[in-house]
Amino acid sequence: MDIDFYGVFITAGILAVQFFFSTRNSIYWGAVLPLLYIGFVTWMLATDRIESFIAYILILLLGSLFLLAEWSGGRKYLHEKRRKELDKMKSHDMK
Repeated sequence: MDIDFYGVFITAGILAVQFFFSTRNSIYWGAVLPLLYIGFVTWMLATDRIESFIAYILILLLGSLFLLAEWSGGRKYLHEKRRKELDKMKSHDMK
């Protein structure tokens, strides 16, 4: 198996965990993975695993963009789910 093959599944797993954290009641759970990602990429720059500062910025922005998009999507999903539950409760109350 190729490392890129595993990388796709690892990335999908991380995004799934990010979506799960984002759908929790506390908004702060969704901030855990983006903060860990920023710390990890900064560590990679500090230990010269990323040699170019421009590459660091691009990797940081791209990864953060995906994680924050999942965070936003998870929050919207949670709000929509709550709204549907409230609508269902209101319809049962009217009967």
